[in-house]
Amino acid sequence: MTSTADNLQVATRLDADVLVIGGGPAGTWAAITAAAQGAKVILADKGFCGTSGATAPSGTGVWYVPPDPGLRAKAMNSRWDMGGRLADPVWMRRVLDQTYSNVNLLSEWGHPFPQAADGTQIRTSLDGPDYMRLMRKRVKAAGVRILDHSPVLELLRDGSGAVAGAVGLRRQRGDLWQVQAGAVVIATGGCAFLSKALGCNVLTGDGYLMAAELGAELSGMEFSSAYAMAMEHGSVTKTRFYDWAEFTYADGSPIPGAASKGGRTAIARTLSAGKGVFARLNADAETQIAMRHAQPNFFVPLDRSGINPFTDRFPVTLRLEATVRGTGGLRLLDESCATSVPGLYAAGDAATRELICGAFTGGGSHNAAWAMSSGAWAGSGAAQFARGQRGRAAQLYRAGGVGIREGKGARIDAAGLTHAVREIVLPYENTYQRHGARLEASLSTLDGLWASARSADEASRDEALRTREGLAMLATARWMYRSALARTESRGMHKREDFPQADEAQRHHIISGGLDEVWTTPAPVAGPALEVLAA
Repeated sequence: MTSTADNLQVATRLDADVLVIGGGPAGTWAAITAAAQGAKVILADKGFCGTSGATAPSGTGVWYVPPDPGLRAKAMNSRWDMGGRLADPVWMRRVLDQTYSNVNLLSEWGHPFPQAADGTQIRTSLDGPDYMRLMRKRVKAAGVRILDHSPVLELLRDGSGAVAGAVGLRRQRGDLWQVQAGAVVIATGGCAFLSKALGCNVLTGDGYLMAAELGAELSGMEFSSAYAMAMEHGSVTKTRFYDWAEFTYADGSPIPGAASKGGRTAIARTLSAGKGVFARLNADAETQIAMRHAQPNFFVPLDRSGINPFTDRFPVTLRLEATVRGTGGLRLLDESCATSVPGLYAAGDAATRELICGAFTGGGSHNAAWAMSSGAWAGSGAAQFARGQRGRAAQLYRAGGVGIREGKGARIDAAGLTHAVREIVLPYENTYQRHGARLEASLSTLDGLWASARSADEASRDEALRTREGLAMLATARWMYRSALARTESRGMHKREDFPQADEAQRHHIISGGLDEVWTTPAPVAGPALEVLAA
C-alpha cells in the first residue's frame, strides 16, 4: 500500500545529502568519508555513537598487512580454502590496501597503539573503547550531525523507488524525527538475535528489514551459524583465547574431539545433551601476560568470580552471533558498496562479507578491516550519488510496512514474537547442526509467524522499536533458513548433517530476498576455482 510521509506526526524534520544509519566503525568511517567530500551528513545511532555495538566495549584484531607481496599473498590464502573459495580476490586486495591506509590514518589521528620492544607501533589490533571514542571525535570534527539514541524505524523513498531518507524514534523524548536525504548508508551491523553476546544487544537485523522493504537483496545468509565461546552466564566472546583451552566434562575427563577450532561441534553436542563443558587455558607465563594486555575485558568476569582460567576449570557455553560473525548480509553491486536500491549503500556487518571471507567467519580481524574499508567506500559512493540529487523536490513515501502501519489484526506482542524467534534460532541443533527436515520445520513456524504479523495493527509508540526488532529478527531467520535449505552441501560454516560433503557444483553465491515470499537464487562467484592467490 502506497503511503506518503506527509501525515506522519514528526517532531523534527531535517535534510542532508547523506544519512548514515549506525554509529559503529563502518558508520563512522562512512560519515567521515562522505563529509570529506563536501556532503552534508547526518548520522543516526540506535544507542550512543561511540559506545554501542560489538566493537566499542572490547578489542579486536585488524587485517592489517604491510604491502609486501609475500605477506599479502599469505594473508589472502589463509582463509581462501576455509571460505570455500567463494571470496573475490579483487575485493580482498582492495580491503588490504584500504585497511592499511585507514589504520595508518588512525595512528596519525592519535590512536594509542601499543608499542613493540623496538618502539614500533603494533597496528594489528585496536582497543575498542579508544578506537570508537576517537571515531566519534573525528565524526564531530568533520561537521557531521549525530542523532544519538535515535533508532530508525523505516526508510523513505521517492516516486522512482530510490531511497530518500528515513524516519526514526527519539528514545529520550518519545517522538519521531525525519531526515530527507539524497543517499543513505546502512551500517546497522548484523543480527545476533539478542543472544547476550557483548555489545550485540543493538544488533537485531534492523537494516536488513528496512532495506528489504525497499527491495534490496541479500547474499550468503546461509553463512550465519557462527557461535562464539563464552564463560557460562557471561557475555564476553573471545573465542581466540580458547585456542589454548582443554575441554572437559564436569568430572574432569576430556571431551573427545572438543576444540575451539575444528572441534566446536563436539562442544555443541555436549551442551545440547545437557552436559556441562569446562575449559582451562594452557598458556605460558609470557602468553598469559600478553592475553591480559590484549583483551582485559575477557578476564573481568573470571576475576570477579575468583577463577584463574590458567589453573582452574570453568564452565563455558556457545553464544550465537549469527551474521555478526557470519558473512551474510546485504548484497553489494559494485565497488562503491551500492545495493540493488538506487541511493542505498551498505557497509560493515550489514553488508555481505563473502567478498573477503567466503563461507568462513568474518569475525575478528577481517570484520574490523571490512568495516573501515566498506564504510569508507559506502560513504564516498553515497556522497557522489547525493550530489546528483541536490535540488530534488521529491514526494516522500513510506517504505516500512509490518508493525508500523494500520492493520486489521491485533498489535504484535513484541516480547512474545522475539521469544518465539529465539526459541527456534538459538538451539544448536537448528542453526549450527543443520538438517533439511529441521530447517523445513523451523521455516514453517517462522513463515507462520510472519503471516500472522502481516495483518497486525500499528504498534504503539512505546513498543514500535521492540516490534520492529522482533520483525527484523524474524525476517533474518527466514532468509537464513531458506538460504540454508538451498545450499545442499556443507561449505565453510554451513554444515548440513544430510549433506556433509562440499559439492563443487555449488561453488556459487546464494542470493535471497523478499518478505511475504522469501526467495533464493544462485549467482556465480568471481574468484578462480583452483589457483593459489597472488597479491
